[in-house]
Amino acid sequence: MSALLDHLPELWQGLVVTLQLTAASFAGAAVAGLAITAMRVSPVGVLRGIGTAYVETFQNLPLLVLLVLAVFGLPEIGLKADLLVTAMIVIALYEAAYIAEALRSGVNAVSAGQGEAARALGLTFGQSLRHVVLPQALRTVIQPVGNIFIALTMNTSLAAAVGVVDLTAAANRVNLAEAQPIPIFVGAGLAYALIAACAGFVTGRLERRLVVVR
Repeated sequence: MSALLDHLPELWQGLVVTLQLTAASFAGAAVAGLAITAMRVSPVGVLRGIGTAYVETFQNLPLLVLLVLAVFGLPEIGLKADLLVTAMIVIALYEAAYIAEALRSGVNAVSAGQGEAARALGLTFGQSLRHVVLPQALRTVIQPVGNIFIALTMNTSLAAAVGVVDLTAAANRVNLAEAQPIPIFVGAGLAYALIAACAGFVTGRLERRLVVVR
């Protein structure tokens, strides 16, 4: 226990980085996921194909491989960026595929008559999607998106493997100095569990407040 107390500033800084990485990656994934969802339900075949290819590609590649490729491979061809920013972008692009699938399931759950009514009122596909379909779809996928947020939080720990000093990396550094893995990693694990519990509580409340009665 003393190891945790002696190194609280380091562990706290690692937790702050984890929270930054989680928040920025989720925001990016949400924006990209919305765009991919629009492509996947688009009446334009080429866009549907691109959206499908994106989802299939990122869902079938390990996140760690993408992180290693971005951090160590892209600089070889002259593409360099801040390490934390690179990790945020990679995680966002990876998780966007899962958010897009969740949103697409929500769009498919919306009655086809809703879209037909929107078109009858003279709305374009984009306007129909933005003002009629997506607002209803989002209300049906709060819990799945919340689960993706929790998975994303856990996946941020992989950034430690490419040099990001997040909570996992900070805990590992403290353990190398103190050689007390049980209290150190149990403490780090509890921090991740607390983040997940908070996310579950918030999504549960949102789901109950915004539930769609059918």
